[in-house]
Amino acid sequence: MSNTVPKQSFDFLKKLAKNNHRDWMTENKKEYLESEKMLKQFYAEILSGLSETDEIEKQKIFRINRDIRFSKDKTPYNVHRSISWSRAGVHRRGGYYLRLEPGNSLMAGGFFSPEPKDLLRIRKEFEIDSQPIREILSNKCFNMYFNGFNQKFVVKTAPKGFKKEGPNIDLIRLKSFFVTRNFTDEEVFAPSFNKNLISYYELFRPYFDYMSEVLTTDLNGESLL
Repeated sequence: MSNTVPKQSFDFLKKLAKNNHRDWMTENKKEYLESEKMLKQFYAEILSGLSETDEIEKQKIFRINRDIRFSKDKTPYNVHRSISWSRAGVHRRGGYYLRLEPGNSLMAGGFFSPEPKDLLRIRKEFEIDSQPIREILSNKCFNMYFNGFNQKFVVKTAPKGFKKEGPNIDLIRLKSFFVTRNFTDEEVFAPSFNKNLISYYELFRPYFDYMSEVLTTDLNGESLL
């Protein structure tokens, strides 16, 4: 793979963080567009790599403009660049995510804020039998790079209809089911970053396959498709 994350993109984001207003962005729009062009070449490499072992339906590049309608922070621009790749077909669940930000880059994969029907189905599955998901999360290769589900989004005690003293309440309390891995700037700029990133994403596949089966069957294991 030839394309890497351009250092110019991080240079631009660092300057944006210090000059986060529309006048500055207008004056530096050319640099921004050049940075985006180079990043899109990098994204294309990742998409190509993912497509070798998975079916990707959609690539979404998140806007640099922030939605400030309901935020106390009125700075107009994100100081990171983010992208996601969605898997194709109702029988393939899960998605890949990447955020590039000076000093704060990360990758993620899984299920972020699933719709209520899916969330209940996942929780019911974990309530009945948590062994499959715990085996996936504790797999040696998987656990080498990811440290379990992100614990940022949880209910305080137990969701409605679930016992707070249940043996699997640690999983049931979660509102999202995704894992993350952070990267230093040195790792991001390394020539091997493309290859490494794709190999990390491929570690998600057993998890995605398991969750896809859960979300396309009922509690008796009967197909919903």
